[in-house]
Amino acid sequence: MSNLKGKTIFISGASRGIGLAIAKKAAADGANIVIAAKSAQAHPKLPGTIFSAAKEIEALGGQALPLQVDIRDEEQVARAVEKAVERFGGIDICINNASAISLSKTLDTPMKRFDLMHQVNTRGTFVVSQACLPHLLKAENPHILNLSPPLNMDPKWFKNHTAYTIYKYGMSMCMLGMSAELKKQGVAVNALWPKTVIYTAALAAIGSLIQADNCRTPQIVADSAYQILIRDAKGCTGNFFIDEEVLAEAGITDLEQYAVNPSKPLLPDLFL
Repeated sequence: MSNLKGKTIFISGASRGIGLAIAKKAAADGANIVIAAKSAQAHPKLPGTIFSAAKEIEALGGQALPLQVDIRDEEQVARAVEKAVERFGGIDICINNASAISLSKTLDTPMKRFDLMHQVNTRGTFVVSQACLPHLLKAENPHILNLSPPLNMDPKWFKNHTAYTIYKYGMSMCMLGMSAELKKQGVAVNALWPKTVIYTAALAAIGSLIQADNCRTPQIVADSAYQILIRDAKGCTGNFFIDEEVLAEAGITDLEQYAVNPSKPLLPDLFL
């Protein structure tokens, strides 16, 4: 598949950041984007809503369906999928981008936050994938893509934020299991993770430990996701992709374009 023209993409958490960047990349091809996110009104620290995202997508030539969805609620997800199919006739691609984060140690992790990370990251990924699956099974080149890291049981990735690691890895385990389950049915299920820290409004909101100058922009993840999603689903499943490696395979080696400040050193992301 050479591009995503006419494809319908259901993206959780696409009102800003990496999700929106992926949506805009696909929109430039003329894709239909279902923006499934909670943000119907702007947050003081997190600019962007499902409606502002829809305007950006449509300005690039895509079709947008902004839907206020809390992916913790399976009934809301089911209704959103129904609306997507009513509007666009099916779903070709499911992207599990929505995520909750708390880089906190055990005594510093309230159970409310622990539960949130479970409900959004692991459970939310399962719920959205499950709801989209009946329609993906009818699609010509179906993909599920989770924004989650390679699985690595080294304790260093757990010791400083056990709860977050458990539930971010939960997204990766969804990929691992579903890719094996759905391989014979031709549904590609993969995970994508950045080599370096990506600077987003959500990252800025959690504190000043990371400076924008040491990060890349969400565009590198969007360009990598695009390269995965145009591949033949039958020959591309069960992979823990890293953004730099995906781009290198596609012949894209000039990565300075993605740096917030090309003159500054980049911070490696978690889990790598």
